Amino acid sequence: MLRGLKLSTMNTHAESVAAQAGRESWSYERYLHTLCELELSERGQRRIERNLRASGLPLEKDMATLDRKKLPVAVARMLPMLSEGGWVSRGENVLLFGLPGRGKTHVACALGHELVRRGRRVLFTPTFALVQRLLIAKRDLKLQKELRDLDGFDVVILDDLGYVQQSREEMEVLFTFLAERYERKSVAITSNLVFSEWGKIFKDEMTTAAAIDRVVHHATILEMTNQSVRAEQAGEALKAAAARTTTTTAATTTTPTTTTTPATTTTPAKAPVDPDETTPTSAAQNGEV
Repeated sequence: MLRGLKLSTMNTHAESVAAQAGRESWSYERYLHTLCELELSERGQRRIERNLRASGLPLEKDMATLDRKKLPVAVARMLPMLSEGGWVSRGENVLLFGLPGRGKTHVACALGHELVRRGRRVLFTPTFALVQRLLIAKRDLKLQKELRDLDGFDVVILDDLGYVQQSREEMEVLFTFLAERYERKSVAITSNLVFSEWGKIFKDEMTTAAAIDRVVHHATILEMTNQSVRAEQAGEALKAAAARTTTTTAATTTTPTTTTTPATTTTPAKAPVDPDETTPTSAAQNGEV
């Protein structure tokens, strides 16, 4: 019956919880309440897993892998509050600005992971990919349906806004997307272009001003002024590679030392002289006549 009611977790734990209830003399209300708690907890976990799969978030870019010590102090202090998601409930935005390699994407993704764990629906997408998605929908006369589908996400993270220059048609669908979410749904945007350069994205002053107004209103701005994370990691990798090369070279060029013992010259020993065997001397030599 429980399986038919789609209460699979309650069905799985009914007998074990009933046994515990019997041992501890639970009331029927407590028994039923415990089963309901297990069902809700399991459903919540499955929902988080589904939302994480649908989010497109890189699994390796979460809070656990984010080195907060290398972030600007102001940014590190803001992360706990932003992770709670109050700004999402209010339809506000988060903007991350900084030069390439400063960790903008990692911070945005880490926030996305925290929001998913709190039950929010998040979509992570490179800006150019979203623009292409909207262009295809517009071509197929399904742009409004696509925008409604995107409304199903509490937060859309647009990565690298302005990284690729947009055509006018691309600019128009991007502006439409931002305008549709204004004060209703949240966006988080990473960009290496400051506001004064957004004219490169939206092409004309009026559209640029309107886009900035909608994005900045009720927004938290995080300025990534730290050193390049990628450059630092590359430097560390080069140092490690150089150290390995030096060690290998030293091991290859070292010649084992061979100790040579000088040859010893042996002098033949003289045979002892027996006094009884002296050579006879002639009588003349001995003075005998």
